[in-house]
Order: sequence, then structure tokens, then C-alpha cells
Amino acid sequence: MIGLSTQIYKHLYQILIVIFTSFTSIRLQAILRLCVMLTLLLCWNFTSAAPAVAANLSSNLLKQPATEITVSLGNSANELKFEPNHLELVAGKRYQLRLINPSQQKHYFTAKDFADGIWTQKVEAGKVEIKGAIHELELKPGAEAEWVFVPLKPGKYGLRCPIAGHTEAGMTGEIAISN
Repeated sequence: MIGLSTQIYKHLYQILIVIFTSFTSIRLQAILRLCVMLTLLLCWNFTSAAPAVAANLSSNLLKQPATEITVSLGNSANELKFEPNHLELVAGKRYQLRLINPSQQKHYFTAKDFADGIWTQKVEAGKVEIKGAIHELELKPGAEAEWVFVPLKPGKYGLRCPIAGHTEAGMTGEIAISN
């Protein structure tokens, strides 16, 4: 981003040099310089306001109550499936996804493309809270985790457990995000 801004400013500077040298009147050059400075000042003002807008947006999302959804990774009969295996979410809405593993073997909740299209507030497991981008969660037997997030990108995303044989046995699902 910084490299692109630098290139834009260099090109703008070169264009301005050509424009300035083409005008012979000192008064006209002064007016043109003033216009350029005002334009640059306005551009700088808009770019410096962007973080404030983003901070305000995220604080509004945190005030929104989270819709709770529980997904079971397997079951006590050791069936290899997600229950439910289809989730319907709405972009811009805050969710608390509670993942539980009642089976006797570990499972993964893997949905990389879905994870790339959301904003994760946090993941809590036991006495640990994780923040930042999450692409996959591993749940050991009897484990629970809560994933709080906001979907941003509408689409249909695949869900699977990538442990050998689990996907092939049907431990798959779909996450649909609508507008």
C-alpha cells in the first residue's frame, strides 16, 4: 500500500511539473499550486479518517448480540458427521458458534474459504482465548470451543474434517452466507 501511494505521488509530481512549466503567469501558477495543495490535503484527510470508521464499525459489531449456534463434531456413537451439517448465516451479523466433540476421537472443523470471508472476534477453549485469523479448529474427545465471528463475504463454503477417512466417511458440510 505504501509503495503504491509513493508511486502515485511521484506520478502526480511529474504531471504537476509539466503543468507548472506550461503556465507563464505567476498568478496562475500560484492558483494552481493552491488547488493542488487543497486536493492533497483533502485526500490525506479522507485516508486518515478510515481507521476511525473501521474502529467505530467494529465497536458497533461488538455491541450486537451474538446468535448462538451449536455444531457437534461426531457423536457418542462415533459416527463421522457434523450435526447440523448445513449452516445458514447472514453477512454482517454476529455469531457465537459453539463446537462440541462428544465422540471418542479427535475431529477438525475445517472451512478455510469460509474463514477467509469472516472477521473473527475470538475463539475460546477452556481458559484460553485466541484472537486473529482462524482457519481450522481441532477438538479432542470431549472438547468444546466457542468461535465468535461476523461473516463478511456471501457465498457457499465447504466444511470438512480432514483426518484420514473422515471426509470420505461423510464428515462434510456446507456453510452458506447470504446478504
